[in-house]
Amino acid sequence: MNRMGTREPTRRQLLMRIGAAAGSMAAYQAMTQLGHAAGTDFSGFPSLSGARKGTTVLVLGAGLAGMLAAYELRKAGYDVRVLEYQNRSGGRNFTLRGGDTLTELGGATQHVGFAPGNYLNPGPWRIPYHHQGLLHYCKLFGVQLEPFIEVNHNAYLHDSDSFGGRPQRYRDVMTDFTGYTAELLAKAINQNKLDQPISADEQHDLLAAMKGWGLLDKNYGYSGTELVALRRGYDKMPGGGPDGAPTPSQPLGRAAIMKSGLWQWLAFNMSYEMQTTMFQPVGGMDMIGKGFAKHVNDIVTHNVKVTKIGQDGGGVTITYVDDQGSGAVTEAKAEYCVCTIPLPVLAEIEVQASAPMRAAIQAVPYASSVKVGLEFKRRFWEQDDQIYGGISFTNQPISQVSYPSTRYFTDGPGVMLGGYMFGPAAYAFSGMTPAERVEEALKQGSVLHPQYREEFSNGIGVAWSRMPWTLGCCSAWSEETRRAHYKAMTTMDNRLVLAGEHASHVGCWQEGAILSSVSAVTQLHQRAVSAA
Repeated sequence: MNRMGTREPTRRQLLMRIGAAAGSMAAYQAMTQLGHAAGTDFSGFPSLSGARKGTTVLVLGAGLAGMLAAYELRKAGYDVRVLEYQNRSGGRNFTLRGGDTLTELGGATQHVGFAPGNYLNPGPWRIPYHHQGLLHYCKLFGVQLEPFIEVNHNAYLHDSDSFGGRPQRYRDVMTDFTGYTAELLAKAINQNKLDQPISADEQHDLLAAMKGWGLLDKNYGYSGTELVALRRGYDKMPGGGPDGAPTPSQPLGRAAIMKSGLWQWLAFNMSYEMQTTMFQPVGGMDMIGKGFAKHVNDIVTHNVKVTKIGQDGGGVTITYVDDQGSGAVTEAKAEYCVCTIPLPVLAEIEVQASAPMRAAIQAVPYASSVKVGLEFKRRFWEQDDQIYGGISFTNQPISQVSYPSTRYFTDGPGVMLGGYMFGPAAYAFSGMTPAERVEEALKQGSVLHPQYREEFSNGIGVAWSRMPWTLGCCSAWSEETRRAHYKAMTTMDNRLVLAGEHASHVGCWQEGAILSSVSAVTQLHQRAVSAA
C-alpha cells in the first residue's frame, strides 16, 4: 500500500496526493482485474438468419463461450458438436460443494468438506449490473439471481503498519477521511490559500458543501460530534430507558488516517466494474453453466483432449484423445470451428492458422490467481461483528476476505472467501500445498477476526495456474499486445474463429466470454452464408 512518508506535506501537496489516489487505485484495479472495459455493447441475440441447414461446426470447449456458440448456432440450423476436456460443462464457471474433489497439476487432490448448502465459487463470483449479455442469458435460461454485497460499511480495512496493526471499520475510515479532507479544503478556501482565486459566491457555496459533506462544525473543524456519529457510529450505542443516551465515537487522528493509506480502498468500489448493483446466482455461480448446459449437453462429448487443430479450404479436422478411457486417437471433421480453449493450453496445441493468429495465441499470458475458501462452525462475522456480506481489505498477501451474501442469520457453518490473490502473492500461494494455502489464509485472516482458529472447520485453496484445463485465471493483455495482436486474435481465420474472455475487451469477466462468442458466431455465420 502506498505511503505518504514521514515528512509533513504542505496543504497543496496533500491535496495533490489525495487526488492521485484515484490514479493509484485505477492502476491497482487494472492489475487485479485485468479488464479493459468501460461498458459492454451487448444488444441481444446474434442475428444468424439464412443459415444453410446442416452446415457442420465443431466447438472446442464447453465453457460459457463454447456453450453459447453451440446454442445459438444450433438454434439457427447448424449441425453442431462440442468437444470438452473436463467431465463437466461450464469451464471456469464452476462451484465447489461438499463431496467434490479437485486435482491440480502435480497430483494434489483436495476433498471439499463443506456442509450442505455451503459452497465456494473459485472462479467468477459476482456480476456487475452493466454486464447485460450475461444477465440476458441468465434470464433466458431461468437462472435466479440475488444481490451480491460488494460494499459493507461495517467491514474492515487493515494495514499492518497503521493503528498498531488493528483493523478499522470501513465506515470509520470513510467518515474520518471525508471529514479531514473537507476540513482541509474548507480552511484552505476560507483563508485564500489556493492559487486560483474564486468569487465570493463560489467560496460560499463550496464552504457550505464542504461543511455538509465532511460534517464540519461552525468553525469548519472536524471532530467527534453528534452529527459525525450519525455517519460514523457510537462508542456507546443508543438504547432505551434512563441510560439510553449514546456516546459519539471519536475520530481517528488526522495524521494517522492520512498516512495509513487505508483511504485508497474507499476508491475501490468507485470503479465502474465494482459499482452497485452486483449480482450472484442463487445457490452458486455454476447455476449459470448448468443453465446453458441444459440446452446443449446432448451434443457435448466430455473427457477428450484436443491435440491438433487442422484446416484447409474445405473444412477443419480436429484430432483428439479419449482422456479418461482407452486413450484412442480420433479425428472429427466439420466445415467450421469455434475454438474457446484457454490460451495457455491452446499455445501447446498444433494449430493450422495464419501466422498472425498463431502469434496472437502465443503472445497473451494468463494471470495467476488463488482463492481460499474457509468454512467455519458458525457465522461469527454476523453474530459477533454484525457483518452481513461485503469485503474486508488488508495489505497482507491474502488481500481481501469476502463474507457470503446469502443465507443470512442461519445457524450452523458458513463459508467465507478467506483470500483472493493476484500477482506476486498468487504465485507464492500457488507454490504452496493446498493445506499450506489454507493455513496461511487462517494465519493472516486471524488479524481481521480473532475467532478464526477457534471456529475453523475446513478449507480449500484453488490455484488457477495449477488447473490443467486452463493453466491460469484469465488473459493478461497489455496495451502493447492489444495493439499488436488483438485484431488477429478476434478475426476469423479461414475456417477457424476464437472465442473466450481473452477475445474481448472485458478480460477476466464472464461477460467477455459472452460478447466474444456473439462476435465469433456472427463472423462464422457471415462466412458460411457468403460461401453457400
